Amino acid sequence: MTSISQQMADFTHTLQYSDIPEEAQHEAKRFLLDSMGCALTATRNEDMRSMHRFVEKLGGIPEATVIGSGLRTNAPNAALMNCLLTRALDYNDIYWEQDPSHPSDIIGVALAAGEATGVDGIEVLVGIIIAYELEMRWCHAAEPGIREVGWHHASLTQFVSPLVAGRLYGLDRDQLTAAVGISGSSHFTLGGVVAGHLTNMKNTADPLAAQAGVYAALMAREGYGGPVEVIEGKEGLIEVLSNVNWHAEELLKGLGQEFIITRCSYKAFPTEALTHQPISATLQVCRDNQITHKDVAEIVIETTTRGADILSDPSKYKPETKETADHSLPYVIAVAVADGNVLPEAFYDEKLRDPRIWELLPKIKVLADPEIDRIFPKIKRARVTIKTKDGEEYNAQTDVAKGSPEDPLSDDEIVAKFRANAHGVLSDRRMDEVIEATWKFERFSNLSNYMALLVADL
Repeated sequence: MTSISQQMADFTHTLQYSDIPEEAQHEAKRFLLDSMGCALTATRNEDMRSMHRFVEKLGGIPEATVIGSGLRTNAPNAALMNCLLTRALDYNDIYWEQDPSHPSDIIGVALAAGEATGVDGIEVLVGIIIAYELEMRWCHAAEPGIREVGWHHASLTQFVSPLVAGRLYGLDRDQLTAAVGISGSSHFTLGGVVAGHLTNMKNTADPLAAQAGVYAALMAREGYGGPVEVIEGKEGLIEVLSNVNWHAEELLKGLGQEFIITRCSYKAFPTEALTHQPISATLQVCRDNQITHKDVAEIVIETTTRGADILSDPSKYKPETKETADHSLPYVIAVAVADGNVLPEAFYDEKLRDPRIWELLPKIKVLADPEIDRIFPKIKRARVTIKTKDGEEYNAQTDVAKGSPEDPLSDDEIVAKFRANAHGVLSDRRMDEVIEATWKFERFSNLSNYMALLVADL
């Protein structure tokens, strides 16, 4: 009987660009442009400079390009750095069914392996679409999601990244299967990286699982083997993580016939996904009623038990780091009220000391609502009530975040987000070149020419 990883390998090995609907092809380009903008703006962060110094010291064959700096290093190191840059601001994509994921965390794998092997833009786009189709299906496979029982979604990425890398390295079916076994038996990630006081590992967990896939593909290319039934076999994923109800059929459902990349969401705010509906509702209340931070007596946020727990624990009311702040529901709500939006600069050091925000934080209460829990994750509802100092009370409820398929970002909005992120890193002329090149990505015969456009010119 053919194992699950063998069937995934068969899909990965046989998929052709001509098999992919134009809508899915275009969506891959949209996510590529969005991700490159997220990566470029993150190059200015001190934690990214620290990781860049680390990657630079590792050295490596100069076969792939690091976004922003133009550093040339080996594919695994470039994948780590570029995936991390994409993830660093929590501003890239989000797909959340039973489990959450950020499929664009794996785009850096396709770019690094694609540049190292000299394949064309079409082949890299195929790799990106493979990343989305497999990663998103993992979000349907466990009920509740593995995140609900203490495992980070990087534990799922480890099964996808070796297939993306392996496709770009031209592995055959058996080698692809081996790569899944190598990576998938060695890179499980604890959910604690996103619990309590958050550190740099919040952003780094998934990129490390992405890099692991490149290593696994390279090992398999040399003939190294891995367990064929790492998912469903004895002491494999399903048996070991037995405190969830597995729906393994979801991993292969419609694979190659139905392209679900079009169901993935973009982020309108650089924050944890469950904060987006509360932010949207807060902005609506303030905008509709001309409320400023000076008017607020109390803000009540009603959300899921999960949101009240991991996003509103005591450490989230005293955020000292960017990682804690962008996963703090009280903090992002305070920023929304004080600034009228939540943008990347909300997590700069000076903003973390903004007295307006610290004045608002103790006025914010986050409540878990059993009704919202019952409809989650199919519906991600949030209610916001703002009580003003003059005794008035205003509220709003929303089930939809901007950037979701129900309220999508247009191409123009994707471009605008890219420009806002790349501003100060790339010149206007270079930004124009990147945008045009991304819309015509399939025309590149050498990926190094595209990556050269992503090097800072300011």
